[in-house]
Amino acid sequence: MRYDDFRRSDDIEDRRDDSGGGFGGGGGFQLPIGGGGGLGIGTIIVLGIVGYALGIDPRLLIGGAEILTGGNGQAPTYQTDRRSTTVKRGAPTDEMGSMISGILGEIDDRWSEIFQAAGQSYTGPKIVLFRNATNGGRCGMAQSAMGPFYCPPDKTIFLDTGFFREVETRFHGCQGSACKFTAAYIIAHEAGHHIQNLLGILPRVTAQQQAAGGRTPEANRLQVKVELQADCLSGIWVNREEKKRPGFIEPGDIDGALRTASAIGDDTLQRQATGRVVPDSFTHGSAEQRKRWFMTGYQQGTLKACDTFSAASL
Repeated sequence: MRYDDFRRSDDIEDRRDDSGGGFGGGGGFQLPIGGGGGLGIGTIIVLGIVGYALGIDPRLLIGGAEILTGGNGQAPTYQTDRRSTTVKRGAPTDEMGSMISGILGEIDDRWSEIFQAAGQSYTGPKIVLFRNATNGGRCGMAQSAMGPFYCPPDKTIFLDTGFFREVETRFHGCQGSACKFTAAYIIAHEAGHHIQNLLGILPRVTAQQQAAGGRTPEANRLQVKVELQADCLSGIWVNREEKKRPGFIEPGDIDGALRTASAIGDDTLQRQATGRVVPDSFTHGSAEQRKRWFMTGYQQGTLKACDTFSAASL
C-alpha cells in the first residue's frame, strides 16, 4: 500500500508512552477466560468479540456487557491519574503512527464525500493509540486483549498497535508489505462502526439485542450482521480510495486483506481454540462471510450493497 501522499489526520491521541495504568508488562494479548468447566458459549463470545477479533467495544454490545461487568449491562467507569499519563495529540511522526494518521485522514475524506453527496454532514472518529491498557472513557478500560474496538458514546477507536504484529505473526493474516494494507482494512472496519453509529444503526441493533434477551443466538445473529456490514463498509473505502488515488493498492494487498478476514473469522478462531465450531455463538461471521462482504463493498462501492440486515443470506 502506498500512503506517502495520504492526508494526515490530527484526530489522533497518542498514549503509547503511557505506562498503561499498571496493567501488566509485556505486549502480548491475554484472553479473559475464566477458570473451571468447559468452554461454554459465553467464553466463545469472549473469543469472538474480545479475543483478537475486530469489532465494537465488547462491553456495549452482545455478550460483552454480561461477561465483563457481571451481568448488569453497564460499562464500568475507570479513572486514571492524568498527571502521570503521557498524551500527545495530533499526527504522530513515527512510521507506524504516521501511517495510521494517514489512513484515518483518507477514510475521513472519502466518507465526507459520500455523506456530502447524500446531503449529510460527516464528522470522523478519533483514534487513541496505546500499549497494554488505557482509560477507555465511557467504555471503561481499554486493554490489548480486546483487540481494536470502537467506543460509540465517545466516537473513538481504541487501538493497541501491537495488534498488527499479532495479525502477522500469530494469526498469519498477512505477510511483508501487505500487512500495511491489512492495517488499513482493520482501521477502516472500525471506522465502519463509526459510520453505523452516525446512521443510527448501532443504537437500533443494541435495542434489538436487549429485547432478544442479551446473550442469545438471535442477538448473536444481529451482531454478525453488524460486523459483516463493517467489513463491507471498509471495502467501500478501498473502492473510493482506489478511484481517488489509482495505484495506492499494490500487488498482494487485497489478497492480504482477505487472508486477514479469513484468519479472524469466528469459525477459524473457534476451531483453533476448541477444535469445534458453534455457529449459534458467532458474533463476527465466518471466514468466508467476512471475505465475501469485504469484497462486496470493494467491488460495488455503495452503501446499498452493504445492507446485511436485508440480505437474503449472509
